[in-house]
Amino acid sequence: MSLTCIRHIRVWRDGEPVSREIPHDGLIEEIKDPATLVWVDLVDPTPADLRRLGSELGLSHGAIEDATAPLERPKVVRHAQHLFFQTYATTLDLPTADSPDGMVEADKVVAREGHDGRLRTSRISGFVLPQAVVTVRLGEDFDIDEVMRRWSEDYDLVTHGAGALMHGLLDTIVDGHFDTIQRLDDAIEALEDVLFDEVSTGREFAQAVYGLRKDLVQLRRVVLPMREVVNGLLRHRPTGVAELDLAYEDLYDHVLRAAEWTESLRDMVTSVFETNLSLQDARLNVVMKKLAGWAAIIAVPTAITGWFGQNVPYPGFSEVSGYWLSVVLIVVLSVGLYAVFKRRDWL
Repeated sequence: MSLTCIRHIRVWRDGEPVSREIPHDGLIEEIKDPATLVWVDLVDPTPADLRRLGSELGLSHGAIEDATAPLERPKVVRHAQHLFFQTYATTLDLPTADSPDGMVEADKVVAREGHDGRLRTSRISGFVLPQAVVTVRLGEDFDIDEVMRRWSEDYDLVTHGAGALMHGLLDTIVDGHFDTIQRLDDAIEALEDVLFDEVSTGREFAQAVYGLRKDLVQLRRVVLPMREVVNGLLRHRPTGVAELDLAYEDLYDHVLRAAEWTESLRDMVTSVFETNLSLQDARLNVVMKKLAGWAAIIAVPTAITGWFGQNVPYPGFSEVSGYWLSVVLIVVLSVGLYAVFKRRDWL
């Protein structure tokens, strides 16, 4: 069997990695050999490629369709001869922080080109057989080299079979979730720092908050179902290997922490969004109060000049003293009203 979509093949025999190259034609025999553990990595396979592989390995027709179908959610499905899993890795395109503590700067969050979501997801699905794991990647954005590095470092764990390979893969994906969540947290905290700054919280600020909300909604759809994925693998994996049991329990704890952190971020970004709206309303009220104060001040000279403009005798009528009297009244009363309004913080 020769498939052009195969990117990587790794084989362990009796717990030892096989250094020689495994030909595609001998792949099925290696997978069916009870003394071997095999990992096959497929990138952008066609439905025909998967059907061909499925006929050789006895893969479910429904699972083959799910591996390439769009808009599938993270899940684990038990079939007669294998498990089918589907997950998403995440990366967040935020500007690199220049501050020494690694925090994202607020002006970089607000000043952005466009306001569509910046969260990118990479789908990794596959099939878990008794002695093999077949991964299916749609695109090559996911860093599969990091997974292989972890397998090399956790050599003792990999000797426990396909469940150990799945642990290394999921552990890498969950760590990527944590990195994305941390970057979102830093971005939200950066916005909180300028929330009460009138200069920086204009339209661009609201658009930045809305963009983070979109990113967070998409992230929740990926992170929260991971509890079901890891829990499903916990239920269906072989038991009795204490080291592997502890590794999966630790992984499940990480998944729960990521889910809880994501939920707390939703509360944070909602609070920032609503607080910004409340502050905008409060600032609008202040502006209206100031306008009303200035209108009162302007009404004084308007009333005086209108009164003195009447065609009737009054003190200073037809005299220069009447002109100066009106000027003095305008200045004194306007300055007095200004002082009163300023003292009451109306201006």
